[in-house]
Amino acid sequence: MASWCVRAVRQSYTIVASPSLVRATPRLLCTAAHQKSPGSGSGSEEDSGAQKPEQSPAEKALTEEKAQLEEQVKELTDKYKRALADTENLRRRSQKMVEDAKQFGIQGFCKDLLEVADILEKATECVPKEEVTSQNPHLKNLYDGLVMTEVQMQKVFTKHGLVKLNPEGQKFDPYEHEALFQAPVPGKEPGTVAAVTKIGYKLHGRTLRPALVGVVQAP
Repeated sequence: MASWCVRAVRQSYTIVASPSLVRATPRLLCTAAHQKSPGSGSGSEEDSGAQKPEQSPAEKALTEEKAQLEEQVKELTDKYKRALADTENLRRRSQKMVEDAKQFGIQGFCKDLLEVADILEKATECVPKEEVTSQNPHLKNLYDGLVMTEVQMQKVFTKHGLVKLNPEGQKFDPYEHEALFQAPVPGKEPGTVAAVTKIGYKLHGRTLRPALVGVVQAP
């Protein structure tokens, strides 16, 4: 029994170690690889053959129409923005014109009143102060009435944005002053106002009447 088992083991070892079987194994692997390769090649051909189909004439027309519509939308949007900006600018200009009309609509009326204010000022300046006493009640009452009228008129001017320009001692400003003469004045800086012959006025920051002045001249 033991000898039979030994012979059986030797025969099985001979079959496993047979060179023909060893050589057959790579041949079988090669055959299997060769059978598999055509399938893989057909897959690559299918991938390369699956190209995007060309557009039909209707699709091309739709694409062109879409591009045209997008261009029109872009152009109309730009026109709308420009029109909106122009409308806003027009609104601002109109609003400023209305505000200017409210502020400077009385400009002509104010100019006429300035002459009255000048007359009142001259009248009060011409009255001798030593004569304005209780011993001369008529002159005193007249003088007091003129002063009160002048003060009230200046209050009304200030209420409506009309203010005095009395630039004596200030630097000469051609936008607010009008030089009548130049003369060297010792102790004063050249280019400053030495004398004011007629007071000026400004309406809401705009020169309504320039002050008539004399300017210090350099020696």
